[in-house]
Amino acid sequence: MAAACKIDLTFADGHKMPALGFGTWRAPDDEVEKALNEALEAGYRHIDCAPVYLNEPTIGRVLRQWIDSGRVTREELFIVTKLPPHGTRAATVEKFLKRSLADLQLDYVDLYLVHVPFTVPEVDGPFLTDGNGEIVLETTTDHVSLWKGMEAIADAGLARSIGLSNFNQRQIQRVLDNCRIKPANLQIENHIYLQQNGLVKFCKANDITVTAYSPLGSKGIEKLLNREVPDLLDNPVVKEMAQRCGKTAAQILLRHLLQRGIATIPKSTNPDRVRQNIALFDFELSDADMAQLNGLDQNLRICDFGFFPGITKHPEFPF
Repeated sequence: MAAACKIDLTFADGHKMPALGFGTWRAPDDEVEKALNEALEAGYRHIDCAPVYLNEPTIGRVLRQWIDSGRVTREELFIVTKLPPHGTRAATVEKFLKRSLADLQLDYVDLYLVHVPFTVPEVDGPFLTDGNGEIVLETTTDHVSLWKGMEAIADAGLARSIGLSNFNQRQIQRVLDNCRIKPANLQIENHIYLQQNGLVKFCKANDITVTAYSPLGSKGIEKLLNREVPDLLDNPVVKEMAQRCGKTAAQILLRHLLQRGIATIPKSTNPDRVRQNIALFDFELSDADMAQLNGLDQNLRICDFGFFPGITKHPEFPF
């Protein structure tokens, strides 16, 4: 079995997801093609995608080459994609999923997530903006009817499991109170500086698994946000631990998440780091190490959607 399958999380519906996946956010086509080949070679089988990353057709070509050549079977892969912000309404769930399936050259995805809890007008191309450069909003986002649309694509077999991303506890509770199929997974920003213990505990109590994005802090997001973000890999506690354990700082951060029972999807286009990030299963952090890392929480969000000007005015803005 691939190294990434050494720890699985089991969904409420019985399906299993490798706890370590490969993230593809902000990787342009040439980079993602090379990096995804490296990742599959290294043993990653859980691949995290989204149409707003603008690289699903390239990912689909790589997956198709691996499946057609017999290097991997479809059943060995765990493919995640997401309903984009301009599709966050019941009437467009199936259309956007089918578009992703065509791009990914797949008949189904293993997990389909609602990417964000808010809605923008449906467009082909960039989101609409007003005269002030702010994103035009659709201020009604009906999570109850939207979730019924998600349940329909699960019923149709287009997605094995369905879940949420970037929803807050109140929004998740509304779905739970009105659902027939429970969300299998919540994907959120999670790392040493934003541990979101309350939300993680709530999810676990409701049998919802959690996936951490930006587990290493997303230094590359600075250009998008136009502000500095902290360098998690440079934290002195993390660096000392890495040196003592003979591991990289990234391996310490990722192992911390896995030992908290959280899946994670580090993204790298550097071949060495792609391989290092999956080499997490030959060591364990001690209780004392875990406590020290737990103590670094600052409730500091890096990916605050500041690259969506005006989005904080949406009534369902989650933060």
